[in-house]
This record gives sequence, structure tokens and C-alpha cells, in this order.
Amino acid sequence: MVGCICMMIAGCEETISKEHTDNDDVSKSEKLLTIDNYGRELSITQKPTNVLTLGPNTTELFIALGLSDYITGNSLNNHSRGALPEYEDAYEQIPELTYGSATREAVLTSGADFIYGIDWEFGKEGLNIEELKEYGITTYVNKAFTLEEMYQEILDIGKIFEVEDTAEAFVADQKERITNIKEKVSQQDPAKVLVYDSGGEGVFTAGGTNFETLLIELAGGKNIFKDLTDKQWATVSYEEVLSRDPDVILVHDYDQPAIEQKIEDIKNHPVLSQLESVKNERFVSISLESVLPGNRMAYSVETFAQGFHPDVFDE
Repeated sequence: MVGCICMMIAGCEETISKEHTDNDDVSKSEKLLTIDNYGRELSITQKPTNVLTLGPNTTELFIALGLSDYITGNSLNNHSRGALPEYEDAYEQIPELTYGSATREAVLTSGADFIYGIDWEFGKEGLNIEELKEYGITTYVNKAFTLEEMYQEILDIGKIFEVEDTAEAFVADQKERITNIKEKVSQQDPAKVLVYDSGGEGVFTAGGTNFETLLIELAGGKNIFKDLTDKQWATVSYEEVLSRDPDVILVHDYDQPAIEQKIEDIKNHPVLSQLESVKNERFVSISLESVLPGNRMAYSVETFAQGFHPDVFDE
């Protein structure tokens, strides 16, 4: 009799164990999240806990979504003039992985299980995404060319870190603010804009596929080198800039030299100093991180619009 009871108990335990295993499989299946990151499929089975944000734009987006506690290191602060005021305190608490571009050694020894990084940090001269995967690091690349792509990045991060409502509200706020600016400048002739990142043998400027070109257009401007449709960035001759005669010079502020020195260099340049926009000091400055795809879309469009069409905002 005792033997029968033992067999029955063993049978019950086997059944319970099988049911438990089956339930675990269902639970794991339910946790599986598949994300399309610009044609590369990511499988997320659990929420990451140790994140590297490679780029000030990616770092600040995490802060904006209330996810700063997940960040164990960031990079590219040499491309930053500091966080927006509302994010300063949180940004200062984040450890710096590298001041410039992230190195392979720093990333692989960081203990990270997830990276959200701007696209130029990866590839031939940067980190190898497949190698990172072998080390247990999932990589989400930041490379939006359109507003909808950037909105999707934000929603994806919201899903991965289980803050969908926050992400959706953030996207809605961005859309509303950008729509308001578009309406305000809709009756204005587009301002012809030169993006001045740096000088040298020519002007290093934004091309037609650059995210900044889109932000300029939303603010009532037109990038005078939008016709460089196969390039995000390009060096153009000073004479070509002179011939296109921009109404406004949009100057990037980051690293060195200081923005004041950049503007002084433009004013003293033998060719650029001939521009009416330079003579009239039609300069608009913005930090480089503000024109990268991230959380500052509305902020940048608002800043540009006020610089391109000051009369509209003085009313």
C-alpha cells in the first residue's frame, strides 16, 4: 500500500513539475519582445539593468523618460555643452565611460547588458555589434533620419524598459510643440540657412540627409546645401557658400573652440565676411547634441524658428 502511495505522489510531483515547466515556458514566451532596429531584429527577453548611452543625445533621452538610474556609463561628452536645465542634476550623476568615443575595452569591461548609441559609434572604425552580442550586450542604434523614425526609437525604448505611457506622452508633447511652431512660421518665406559646424579647408556643413536639415525646415528655414542628397556631412568651398548667399548662419557649439571664437573667425574670414548675413550678424547658435536625433526635436525647432524669424516671435 505504501508503495502505491509513493508511486501516486511521485506521479503527482511529475505532473506538477511538468505543469510548472510549461508555465515557465509560457511566461518566457510572454516576456519575449521583438524590436526592429532599422532592419536589425532585437530579441529582448528581460528588461536590461546596466545600460551604456553612447552620445549625449541618447543619455538625455533616457533621462527624459525617467530611466537615468539604468545608465552605468555614457560617452561623447566632448560633443556636448551640457544637459538642458531640467535634466542637469540627473545628468551630473551619470558615470562617464569615456569623454570621447567609446572604446572597445571600456565597453566590454563595463558590465553592460544594453547599449543605446548613436550610429557613428559603430561600424568599421567603431564598435562591432556582433561582437557585443557575443558578450551578452544588446545594441540599439540611434540613427533616425525622420521625425517618425525618432518617435519610433522613443516608443521602442519605452517598451524595452516598460515605460510605454511615459514614452507615448513624450512623443505627443514633441508633436504638439513642433506643430505649433510650423503654424507660426507657415506664412514666412523660408530663411536660407548655412550650417557652420567648423572651418578649415572649407565649411564643414550638413547635407540633405542630415537630421538637422529636417529640423531647419520645420522651423521655417532651408538648408542651402540640401541638394547634397547623398551625404549627412560634407566640406564645401567658401566660394560656394558665398554664391548661395545664406540669410542666416547656424553655428554649432561644442568642444573647442568656443562659440564666440567660431563667430569671430567667420566675421574675420576673407570670404565669409563678405556675406550680408555676416555683416548683419545673423547668427544662430545651438549645441551640437541639439541637432542629433533625440529628445530635443521640439526644443531645436523652437530655437531655430526664433532665430530665423525673430519678427514673428516679437509680436
